[in-house]
Amino acid sequence: MKDLHEYRIGIEWTGNRGSGTSGYRAYGRELLIHADGKPALPGSADPTFHGDRDRWNPEELLVTALAQCHMLSYLHMAVRAGVVVTEYTDAATGVMRQQGVGGAFEEVVLRPRVVVADAGMVEAARAAHAEASAACFIANSVNFPVRHEPEIVVAAAS
Repeated sequence: MKDLHEYRIGIEWTGNRGSGTSGYRAYGRELLIHADGKPALPGSADPTFHGDRDRWNPEELLVTALAQCHMLSYLHMAVRAGVVVTEYTDAATGVMRQQGVGGAFEEVVLRPRVVVADAGMVEAARAAHAEASAACFIANSVNFPVRHEPEIVVAAAS
């Protein structure tokens, strides 16, 4: 396996309303995110910053990347620990503080709800979150805390 991985995306601004960036309110924040072989993802700014609330904004995508990376790392760690996960959902939140024209995320909290097949798997399922956190490439790349508040549930007997 290669040690170095490269990810290529393209961004295409589609928000020119006819006069380009002639004024702060004169242009749209709409864009398309492209990657080879994938459908375009419609993006925009957060509505607070004159964006389209029906499109993904970069702040949501950052929180999404952290939640998705943790989930994928977690499922791998669960397999290694012999934990059978039958459901996984997350209600993640990110807090960003605006400071002048810039800002920064203060933290992201992941709230995974994991359903496991057997009560004997609960402790190993809980421990797998710490291992997944250590393994998540995205969480290891940010300069703010990514906390976890997992809920482990045992699947109902059929």
